[in-house]
Amino acid sequence: MNRELVRVFGRIGLLSFGGPAAQIALMHKELVETRNWLTEAEFLRALSFCMLLPGPEAMQLATYAGWKRAGVTGGLISGGLFVLPGAVVIAVLALFYGAYGDLAVVQALFLGVKAMVVVIVVEALIKISRRALLRRQHIVIAVGGFVALFFLAVPFPLVIAGAAVIGALLHRPDTVPIAATKVTLRRSMTIIVVGGIIWAAPVVIAALAGDVFLTEIGVFFSKLAVVTFGGAYAVLAYITQEVVIGYEWLTTAQMMDALGLAETTPGPLILVTQFVGMTAGLAEGGVQKAVLSGIMTLWVTFVPCFIWIFAGAPLIDWLDGRPRLRGALSGITAAVVGVIANLSLWFALHVFFGEVHPVVWGPIQSLWPNLVTAQPIAIALATVSGALLLWRHWSLPLVLMTSAALSLIIATAFGAI
Repeated sequence: MNRELVRVFGRIGLLSFGGPAAQIALMHKELVETRNWLTEAEFLRALSFCMLLPGPEAMQLATYAGWKRAGVTGGLISGGLFVLPGAVVIAVLALFYGAYGDLAVVQALFLGVKAMVVVIVVEALIKISRRALLRRQHIVIAVGGFVALFFLAVPFPLVIAGAAVIGALLHRPDTVPIAATKVTLRRSMTIIVVGGIIWAAPVVIAALAGDVFLTEIGVFFSKLAVVTFGGAYAVLAYITQEVVIGYEWLTTAQMMDALGLAETTPGPLILVTQFVGMTAGLAEGGVQKAVLSGIMTLWVTFVPCFIWIFAGAPLIDWLDGRPRLRGALSGITAAVVGVIANLSLWFALHVFFGEVHPVVWGPIQSLWPNLVTAQPIAIALATVSGALLLWRHWSLPLVLMTSAALSLIIATAFGAI
């Protein structure tokens, strides 16, 4: 059975391009339609549960499917193989970027990729809006989240916590809660405690060894793993704020390149954290430090995903019977729309303008571009990419390659290379 899991999830891991929507669709085809490993009801219940958790829902869904098939071993195989191909590619790209990222030809290619990423984020905003904004209160939460982040600089975790509280308070109970057995709860708590010790072990070792940089990497991305509700798009603005302004590990341009690279590789988009960790490690101490930083980032980012699934999967039916909890989830999902809108605007400003400045006016803390520094080539590339992806429905890898190629051709024609 384990050999079959390796074969199936190895294939899924290699083909998991296009973000969580495409990844979930691929798993539905493989696990429900083709192999009957999960029923339709089991798949949807598991997906709803994974959306409630912090972290990449598609990777957690893969872990659940493996756990359902072959217990903890199956979950480790399926979740690990979902991440491994993308992690290997990101590691190679991060080292290549560190060596050649300043070359004109590389920068030209990246302009095309970044213009395309603006469109990808907008597409994610549209899709999630259709699913999340079902009531007037959801629209209010989404707008409030956007205003809090873009105009008031409210910390991301506070926005998510506030949305969860509002969603829980406004949700109308419509089902009778299902009681969970003490045995199941005790088992889940044991997994959380043991898993937490395993999760924290590398960070503790780095701290005891006196490695301040690796300790900071471990602590920051551990904290991030707990607040990544709504997928990677929801926390990219928070990541950027911390790694660019707080820790100064990357520049804004490097962070945008990181997102572009993560979009072009298989696996969950949250692998952008691995690129961040490795790029910061290169600047801190060369290739060896980059490799250690990448391993630390992967560990603290994805080990919690296994903990949540192994501890919570037996409680799915119980959680489904908690209407207040579902209300909190709906509030978080609505807030994620505002978070992604903030990310879309932030990313577009930095791609379409050469200079973007912070603006402080009373309680307002926002960004404003220098209109003279508008980048017409980037705007044109994003327009073409949007037409190909949203109107002509080209595949994501094809549009990415087209945008990068057009950027390279234009740069060559204008003598920039």
